[in-house]
Amino acid sequence: MSIYTIPIDDAQGQATTLMPWRGQVLLIVNTATGCGFTPQYEGLQKLYDDYRERGFAVLDFPCNQFGGQAPGTAEEIDSFCTLHYATTFPRFAKVKVNGKEASPLFEHLKQEQPGALGGRIKWNFTKFLVDREGNVVRRYAPQDKPENIVKDIEALL
Repeated sequence: MSIYTIPIDDAQGQATTLMPWRGQVLLIVNTATGCGFTPQYEGLQKLYDDYRERGFAVLDFPCNQFGGQAPGTAEEIDSFCTLHYATTFPRFAKVKVNGKEASPLFEHLKQEQPGALGGRIKWNFTKFLVDREGNVVRRYAPQDKPENIVKDIEALL
């Protein structure tokens, strides 16, 4: 299965895929607006600003599955991120990342890079780095700050 053909929903809840980002280096992140790691939005935006012209994108998937830390509608989440962190990278519909209702995209990401919990995502701000061919090459824990993965991104660009 190609990462680019997995069904996802855009921020408005419309069915789409990652096909528009084919050929780019991607950092796919499950996020939350009320999490201790929420300030990482700033670092994610800096990565996006610094590398998007070279074919890099941050893809934001809000997730309310951990302690209800991403409450609100898509519009409320977008407004919060824009107001507090001036984010401009693509944001998608809220997802579940674990369990029976987990997003097929996150099921694929976890299968390719299982991590320490045997395929489960531990918390918000788990990050997956995808190369230009759509291969999931690395998984980062929530506490891994965006600025600490610059070398890995540059190696793929």
